[in-house]
Amino acid sequence: MISIERLEVIGIDEIALKKGHRDFVVVVSAYINETLHVIGLLGDRTKASVQEFFLSIPKRLRRTVQSVCSDLYQGFIGAAKAVFGKRVHICADRFHVAKLYRNGLENLRKSEWKRLCHILSEEERKSFKNVHWLLRQRRADLNADERRMLNRLFRYSPKLQEAYEACESLTAIYESRLSKGQGKRKLRGWMERVTNRKLSCLDSFLGTLNTHFEEVTNYFIGRHTSGFVEGLNNKIKVIKRRCYGITNLGHLYQRICLDLNGYDRFGVDTL
Repeated sequence: MISIERLEVIGIDEIALKKGHRDFVVVVSAYINETLHVIGLLGDRTKASVQEFFLSIPKRLRRTVQSVCSDLYQGFIGAAKAVFGKRVHICADRFHVAKLYRNGLENLRKSEWKRLCHILSEEERKSFKNVHWLLRQRRADLNADERRMLNRLFRYSPKLQEAYEACESLTAIYESRLSKGQGKRKLRGWMERVTNRKLSCLDSFLGTLNTHFEEVTNYFIGRHTSGFVEGLNNKIKVIKRRCYGITNLGHLYQRICLDLNGYDRFGVDTL
C-alpha cells in the first residue's frame, strides 16, 4: 500500500471484458506520486455506479482533485459533476472529440466516392487508390505527390475540400496555445463558419459541441487529455490475454494491481 496525499487529475474510461464489445467495466485511474495507478474498477458504467465510487473517495482527497478527464459519455460527465461540482474541471478528451468530427468527414467521403464512381473512368478511380488515408492526415504531413492527389480529388468534390479544411482548422485551434476564453471564441467562430457553409456532414458534431461546450473548452485550461487512460487500457487488455480472458472483476482487479500498481491491494479503503 502507498500513502496518497493528492489525486489532482483523474481519468475515467471503459473496456470490454469480452469480444464484441460486451460486459463493459469502467477503469478509473490517477497519477499518484507521478506514477499512474488504477484506483477503481467498476462492474458497470451507469452514472449511479460511477457517482458512488467518486463519493467513496475520502473528502480530504476529493478536495485535491482538479480535473476529471473523460470521453463524452453522459454517465461519466454527470457523475463527476454531481460529486465534484463546478470546482473541478470536467475535461472532454480532445482525441474523442477529434474522432467525432473526423467521422463526419469520413461519412461525406463515402457518399462522395459513391457518387464519383458513376462519373469517373476505371483508370481515374485507380489513380485515387488509398486517398481515404490521406484525408485522415494533416496536409502538412503529406508529401508533394499526396498533396497533388488530394487536390485532384477536391476538384471533383469541392464540398469534400470544405469539410477537410474545416477539420484541419479545428485541429489547428486545438493545437494553439489558447486560454479557455480564447478557445471559446475560436470555437464559436469555427461553428459559425461551418454553419454558414452548410456542411451537413458536421451537423451531428455541432450538436455535440453545443451540448458539451464547457467540457470541450475546459481542455484549454490545463490541456489535459485521456491519453494516459487509453495507454492504461491497452496494458489491461494485455493482462487479460495473458490471463486467458479473465472476466471475474475481483480477480482482474487484483491482477491489475499486481502488474501495474506493484502491490497486491489498492482499493477505496486505502485512499
